[in-house]
Amino acid sequence: MIIHNLIREHFVSMSKSQKKMANYVLDHPRDIALCSASELGSRIGISESTVIRFSYTIGFSGYAELQKLMREHYFINELSLKNTQQPETDIPQNNSFHKQIMEKDRQSILTTMNQIDEASYYAAVQRLSKAKSVYVLGLRTSYSAANWLSFSLGLVKENVHFMRPETEDVIRTITQMNANSVVIIISFHRYLKETIQIAELVRKQKAYIIGLSDSMLAPIHVHSDVLFPIYSQNKSTFDVVSPLFSFMNAIVSGLIVEQKDAFRNRQELYQNIPSNFLFEEGDQ
Repeated sequence: MIIHNLIREHFVSMSKSQKKMANYVLDHPRDIALCSASELGSRIGISESTVIRFSYTIGFSGYAELQKLMREHYFINELSLKNTQQPETDIPQNNSFHKQIMEKDRQSILTTMNQIDEASYYAAVQRLSKAKSVYVLGLRTSYSAANWLSFSLGLVKENVHFMRPETEDVIRTITQMNANSVVIIISFHRYLKETIQIAELVRKQKAYIIGLSDSMLAPIHVHSDVLFPIYSQNKSTFDVVSPLFSFMNAIVSGLIVEQKDAFRNRQELYQNIPSNFLFEEGDQ
């Protein structure tokens, strides 16, 4: 969405109060659509003039124009969705409990889908397709997602690496990166300092960094060439699982389309290796 790009472009030059406004715009688009500049300032704890100056800073003629954009791109979309975004603890545990949880996941995927910039997505897939080497990093709660993504990408192309700082010399790994490398970094709240520090070192190697996080203004944004916001209602690891894996699947699928011939060849090689001792065929 254009608002994500505008905020990210001008974020470094914003005052502390304007940065507070920027975060609020991304986290509470409905409030921007409904509240006046003075009401919004009171909610955030900044002045009305700061709200207006923020609008100027990111390129709008005033708060009214910003508000119009937010209504068009966010509020109208939200009105078309059922209000299923409530904490799991508030959902009555009856026979349809699993359906309500899965519907909540579906809405998170839909929200994420609507806020992904298509041009950025295709640019990321193209860079992955052309990369000589690909690295995937995710620590602690992001570890499983990074593991799955590196394995899946490795089925499509060669030279894909899952970074494991706890068992490898991460500095040595980083020295092998260059401008022909793509590094995918997964970082969610609470943002680990180690992840950000590694991203800073990777940036110095001129590798292309794809960030996956829960905000366009997450700490990883400073080091990312492209950053994809994954919707998380409560900045919870549980909330983000479904939309994160859905979007990662979209990345892998996009790469398969880009490299369909190479993918078929890799599939054939994989399937031709005798592996009966590893797998058991189930009843069809």
